[in-house]
Amino acid sequence: MLSKSILAATLGLFAATSLQAGVQIRFIEGAPKDRFVLTNVGACEVDASTLKIDLSQSAGRLIFDVTEKGAGVEVFQPLEFVEGVDALRQFPVVVDGQDSIELEIASLAAGDKLAFTIDVDDTIGQREITVTGSEIEGATVSYTDEGETITTTFSSEAFVNVTTKDC
Repeated sequence: MLSKSILAATLGLFAATSLQAGVQIRFIEGAPKDRFVLTNVGACEVDASTLKIDLSQSAGRLIFDVTEKGAGVEVFQPLEFVEGVDALRQFPVVVDGQDSIELEIASLAAGDKLAFTIDVDDTIGQREITVTGSEIEGATVSYTDEGETITTTFSSEAFVNVTTKDC
Protein backbone atom coordinates (compact mmCIF):
# COMPACT_ATOMS: atom_id res chain seq x y z
CA MET A 1 0.00 0.00 0.00
CA LEU A 2 2.90 2.33 0.77
CA SER A 3 4.33 1.89 -2.75
CA LYS A 4 0.99 3.01 -4.29
CA SER A 5 1.07 6.16 -2.15
CA ILE A 6 4.63 6.93 -3.20
CA LEU A 7 3.73 6.36 -6.86
CA ALA A 8 0.67 8.61 -6.60
CA ALA A 9 2.70 11.35 -4.89
CA THR A 10 5.43 11.12 -7.53
CA LEU A 11 2.90 11.34 -10.38
CA GLY A 12 1.18 14.27 -8.68
CA LEU A 13 4.48 16.10 -8.31
CA PHE A 14 5.33 15.44 -11.97
CA ALA A 15 1.93 16.72 -13.09
CA ALA A 16 2.27 19.85 -10.99
CA THR A 17 5.62 20.76 -12.52
CA SER A 18 4.81 19.96 -16.16
CA LEU A 19 1.33 21.07 -17.18
CA GLN A 20 0.13 19.62 -20.46
CA ALA A 21 -1.03 21.82 -23.30
CA GLY A 22 -3.10 20.95 -26.32
CA VAL A 23 -5.78 21.94 -28.75
CA GLN A 24 -8.50 19.70 -30.19
CA ILE A 25 -10.06 20.56 -33.54
CA ARG A 26 -13.36 18.93 -34.45
CA PHE A 27 -15.20 19.13 -37.77
CA ILE A 28 -18.99 18.86 -37.53
CA GLU A 29 -20.96 18.34 -40.75
CA GLY A 30 -24.12 20.39 -40.77
CA ALA A 31 -26.75 21.73 -43.10
CA PRO A 32 -26.58 24.39 -44.26
CA LYS A 33 -23.43 25.25 -42.27
CA ASP A 34 -20.49 23.07 -41.38
CA ARG A 35 -18.64 23.85 -38.17
CA PHE A 36 -15.07 23.71 -36.89
CA VAL A 37 -14.61 23.83 -33.12
CA LEU A 38 -11.18 24.41 -31.61
CA THR A 39 -10.98 23.69 -27.90
CA ASN A 40 -8.03 24.39 -25.63
CA VAL A 41 -8.05 21.01 -23.87
CA GLY A 42 -4.83 21.66 -21.97
CA ALA A 43 -4.04 23.37 -18.72
CA CYS A 44 -2.09 26.17 -20.43
CA GLU A 45 -3.17 29.31 -22.23
CA VAL A 46 -2.57 29.16 -25.98
CA ASP A 47 -1.19 32.50 -27.10
CA ALA A 48 0.76 34.20 -29.89
CA SER A 49 0.43 31.24 -32.23
CA THR A 50 -0.94 30.27 -35.63
CA LEU A 51 -3.18 27.33 -36.40
CA LYS A 52 -3.64 26.32 -40.03
CA ILE A 53 -6.33 23.90 -41.19
CA ASP A 54 -5.29 22.49 -44.58
CA LEU A 55 -7.89 20.42 -46.44
CA SER A 56 -5.74 19.80 -49.56
CA GLN A 57 -4.74 16.25 -48.55
CA SER A 58 -8.20 15.23 -47.35
CA ALA A 59 -9.75 12.08 -48.78
CA GLY A 60 -12.56 14.16 -50.34
CA ARG A 61 -10.22 16.93 -51.59
CA LEU A 62 -12.34 19.37 -49.61
CA ILE A 63 -12.69 23.08 -50.30
CA PHE A 64 -14.42 26.05 -48.68
CA ASP A 65 -17.55 27.20 -50.54
CA VAL A 66 -18.15 30.80 -49.45
CA THR A 67 -19.81 32.48 -52.45
CA GLU A 68 -22.72 31.74 -54.76
CA LYS A 69 -20.54 31.58 -57.86
CA GLY A 70 -17.30 29.70 -57.75
CA ALA A 71 -15.77 26.32 -57.07
CA GLY A 72 -18.41 25.02 -54.66
CA VAL A 73 -21.77 23.47 -55.43
CA GLU A 74 -25.33 24.47 -54.56
CA VAL A 75 -25.47 25.95 -51.04
CA PHE A 76 -22.67 28.25 -49.89
CA GLN A 77 -21.92 29.79 -46.50
CA PRO A 78 -19.41 32.53 -45.73
CA LEU A 79 -17.02 32.27 -42.80
CA GLU A 80 -18.75 33.21 -39.53
CA PHE A 81 -17.24 32.98 -36.05
CA VAL A 82 -19.83 31.80 -33.53
CA GLU A 83 -17.65 31.51 -30.43
CA GLY A 84 -14.36 32.94 -29.20
CA VAL A 85 -13.64 35.45 -31.97
CA ASP A 86 -11.88 37.63 -29.36
CA ALA A 87 -9.14 34.98 -29.23
CA LEU A 88 -7.99 36.00 -32.73
CA ARG A 89 -5.39 38.62 -33.62
CA GLN A 90 -7.23 39.27 -36.88
CA PHE A 91 -10.20 37.95 -38.83
CA PRO A 92 -9.00 35.55 -41.57
CA VAL A 93 -10.02 35.95 -45.20
CA VAL A 94 -11.32 32.91 -47.08
CA VAL A 95 -11.69 32.94 -50.87
CA ASP A 96 -14.19 30.62 -52.57
CA GLY A 97 -12.50 27.33 -53.49
CA GLN A 98 -9.69 27.82 -50.99
CA ASP A 99 -8.56 24.64 -49.22
CA SER A 100 -6.95 26.12 -46.12
CA ILE A 101 -7.56 28.67 -43.41
CA GLU A 102 -5.02 30.24 -41.09
CA LEU A 103 -6.07 31.38 -37.64
CA GLU A 104 -3.75 33.77 -35.82
CA ILE A 105 -4.46 33.21 -32.14
CA ALA A 106 -3.79 36.06 -29.71
CA SER A 107 -4.95 34.23 -26.57
CA LEU A 108 -7.16 31.21 -25.88
CA ALA A 109 -7.50 30.32 -22.19
CA ALA A 110 -7.56 26.73 -20.94
CA GLY A 111 -11.01 25.26 -21.58
CA ASP A 112 -12.05 28.00 -24.00
CA LYS A 113 -13.34 27.41 -27.52
CA LEU A 114 -13.00 29.10 -30.87
CA ALA A 115 -15.72 28.01 -33.30
CA PHE A 116 -16.69 29.02 -36.80
CA THR A 117 -19.18 27.97 -39.44
CA ILE A 118 -18.51 27.76 -43.15
CA ASP A 119 -19.59 25.55 -46.05
CA VAL A 120 -17.21 22.71 -46.91
CA ASP A 121 -17.69 20.77 -50.16
CA ASP A 122 -15.89 17.72 -51.45
CA THR A 123 -14.59 17.79 -55.01
CA ILE A 124 -14.42 14.06 -55.81
CA GLY A 125 -17.39 12.44 -54.06
CA GLN A 126 -20.91 11.53 -55.06
CA ARG A 127 -22.59 14.20 -52.88
CA GLU A 128 -20.37 17.27 -52.93
CA ILE A 129 -22.54 19.20 -50.47
CA THR A 130 -22.36 16.54 -47.73
CA VAL A 131 -19.00 15.89 -46.10
CA THR A 132 -18.54 12.79 -43.97
CA GLY A 133 -15.83 12.31 -41.37
CA SER A 134 -13.98 9.94 -43.67
CA GLU A 135 -13.80 12.65 -46.35
CA ILE A 136 -11.89 15.00 -44.03
CA GLU A 137 -9.47 12.22 -43.08
CA GLY A 138 -5.98 13.18 -44.19
CA ALA A 139 -6.53 16.94 -43.83
CA THR A 140 -3.87 18.47 -41.62
CA VAL A 141 -3.65 20.96 -38.80
CA SER A 142 -0.38 22.82 -38.30
CA TYR A 143 0.24 24.66 -35.05
CA THR A 144 3.11 27.18 -35.01
CA ASP A 145 4.39 28.74 -31.80
CA GLU A 146 7.71 30.57 -31.41
CA GLY A 147 8.94 29.29 -34.78
CA GLU A 148 8.23 25.63 -34.02
CA THR A 149 5.54 23.88 -36.09
CA ILE A 150 3.66 20.72 -35.14
CA THR A 151 1.51 19.09 -37.83
CA THR A 152 -1.12 16.42 -37.18
CA THR A 153 -3.76 14.74 -39.34
CA PHE A 154 -7.55 14.53 -39.06
CA SER A 155 -8.88 11.05 -38.32
CA SER A 156 -11.89 9.47 -40.03
CA GLU A 157 -13.83 10.49 -36.90
CA ALA A 158 -13.35 14.15 -38.02
CA PHE A 159 -11.13 15.40 -35.20
CA VAL A 160 -7.49 15.96 -34.44
CA ASN A 161 -5.56 16.58 -31.23
CA VAL A 162 -2.49 18.83 -31.31
CA THR A 163 -0.12 18.60 -28.38
CA THR A 164 1.49 21.98 -27.81
CA LYS A 165 4.36 23.04 -25.59
CA ASP A 166 4.03 22.49 -21.86
CA CYS A 167 3.53 25.56 -19.72
